[in-house]
Amino acid sequence: MRVDNYYWLNDREDQKVIDYLNAENAYMDTMLAHTKDFQEQLFKEMRSRIKEDDASVPYKLDDFYYYTKYVEDGEYPIYARKKGSMDAEEEILVDGNELGKEEAYLNFFTSVSHDHNLIAIIKDTQGRNFYDVSIKDLRTGEMLEDKIENIRSSAVWSTDNKSFYYSIPDPVTLRNYQVKRHVLGQDASQDEVIFEEKDPTLNCGVGLTKSKKYIIIGSGRTDASYAFYMDADKPGNPKLIAPIEDNVQYSVDHAGGEDFYIHTNQDAVNYRLVKAPVSNPSKANWSDVIPNRSDIFLESVDYFKNYMAVEETKEGLARIRIVKFEDGSEYEIEFDEPAYSAGLGYNPAFDTEVVRYSYTSMTTPNSVFDFNMKTKEKELMKEQPVLGDFDKNNYQTERVIVTARDGKKVPMSIVYRKDKFKKDGSMPGWIYAYGSYGYSMDASFSSSRLSLLDRGMVYAIAHIRGGQEMGGDWYEDGKMMNKKNSFYDFIDCSKWLQDNGYVAKDKLFASGGSAGGLLMGGILNMAPEVYRGVIAAVAFVDVVTTMMDESIPLTTFEWLEWGNPNIQEQYEYMLSYSPYDNVETKDYPHILATTGLHDSQVQYWEPAKWVAKLRTMKTDNNRLFLYTNMDAGHGGASGRFERLKEVAREYAFVFDILGIRE
Repeated sequence: MRVDNYYWLNDREDQKVIDYLNAENAYMDTMLAHTKDFQEQLFKEMRSRIKEDDASVPYKLDDFYYYTKYVEDGEYPIYARKKGSMDAEEEILVDGNELGKEEAYLNFFTSVSHDHNLIAIIKDTQGRNFYDVSIKDLRTGEMLEDKIENIRSSAVWSTDNKSFYYSIPDPVTLRNYQVKRHVLGQDASQDEVIFEEKDPTLNCGVGLTKSKKYIIIGSGRTDASYAFYMDADKPGNPKLIAPIEDNVQYSVDHAGGEDFYIHTNQDAVNYRLVKAPVSNPSKANWSDVIPNRSDIFLESVDYFKNYMAVEETKEGLARIRIVKFEDGSEYEIEFDEPAYSAGLGYNPAFDTEVVRYSYTSMTTPNSVFDFNMKTKEKELMKEQPVLGDFDKNNYQTERVIVTARDGKKVPMSIVYRKDKFKKDGSMPGWIYAYGSYGYSMDASFSSSRLSLLDRGMVYAIAHIRGGQEMGGDWYEDGKMMNKKNSFYDFIDCSKWLQDNGYVAKDKLFASGGSAGGLLMGGILNMAPEVYRGVIAAVAFVDVVTTMMDESIPLTTFEWLEWGNPNIQEQYEYMLSYSPYDNVETKDYPHILATTGLHDSQVQYWEPAKWVAKLRTMKTDNNRLFLYTNMDAGHGGASGRFERLKEVAREYAFVFDILGIRE
């Protein structure tokens, strides 16, 4: 029989539970009180690198240039635009600092109508990813009376500019189960249900094709999806593209003409691009545009009037390929560094020869390029400013291949400061990974990370199985009954750093969040001796209990990621690695676990129960902290500076263990 002695923590309405979480916070604050000045120093240091009055690169849509900007001391973005040219008068659409003035937490985004006259403001003030929608008339500056509460998506405008579509959660499981249409001026209680997903393992959403001709309703789970379409200019019954099929994912777009473009893994582990006539888009009519390739993973495609831009991954590195519709001619955009991240940017315009893409590496700040697909000329529109004495030439990035215990070749990206680094096994190190859902972790830049590198830390990202850095098989080999491969890869990468002189055997720290927090829990049980300390953020550590409870999020539509506990073999496999269930009476390294009281993705009680059990069973005197943000959810603190305070706390936790005080 499986007994859960800490199940009582599963009630955020119980004052005893709140008192318990507050007591854990107080304990951590007391034990780290001597680092408060250092935390403040780290916070100011990281903040000082940020250009506070910064702005995004504007994108042009019709006759408007849209952008976001920040002002000095401002926590939140300001959405703005100019008409005709960037020399025109600025129009403030939404000021996030005003929106969040009275809120302990704010996450918001916007959606502008096609005629540019209305803007939907979609905001969450709890951190649970429940959004309320209000509408502003940009011609008058007045707010309309329309109010829609507790949606789980953006507002997708119909092309008549009189209505929009959105998805809402099931009140129990929180999976998105309905798509509704709101007509301006109508009470939200009267909004029509356009689509309802009755299968409890599926989660639905709504979007718009690049051509703006069709509304697409998609529904899926981690292994399979299907989609419907309807005209964007008038409401109607959604029409099926192709029925759902186990282990087949597909997504739909339209670039004008008579065909849909469909990105799918049907008979294509690395995905392929097919087209199908709008008049009959069933699978029998799918024909290859880009076939499956064994050595190249097809990430995504963006469409323009005369070109398509293809984002791919080969041997774990991104490529962008430009294909001309007229004659099928193609070429590739070149990148130079050994480890980097590149991808297509936001390209809302259709009739253009310019594609925007982003580029970054562990030494190169986030950069935005505009690339002319006809002339092949590229223009650096912006490189993320890093204030102070930052010089990218002071840092070195490497990409190495680690042979895992079963012979698989695992890429790892490494960065360090050149004048601090000695390859003699004496350096402190930090290794990070995620390894789930097919999400790839890119070798990208972080200005905050400079505070680690400048103090001699070697930082590594392990591109472990469970992501898709090395293709579709890489994901399949790190999920369900292969999940332990993610843990093994991470441990083997950690040992490689130590065995090859990059990091000292007693100075390696590890971190991961959400499903990456599950990774942290797993490696702590499997190989605690490898790590000096571990930071597990919003950690999914109670796999079995969560997968058994069909009433909470991250359950039924994730059974094909983790396993269905109603199937004995899958239940036993999950039980064999679930961090909470495998805590043992033994020594563990220093641990900092974090969570958010309002987290709807990984409920706060998972890290809370895990830490409670560790406290009872561990045999060492190492530090064990649980920090609960009582005002936030899965993403932690809101606001660009408040988040840095949480990072400063984590860095101080690590530096204090290493004896670094400034």
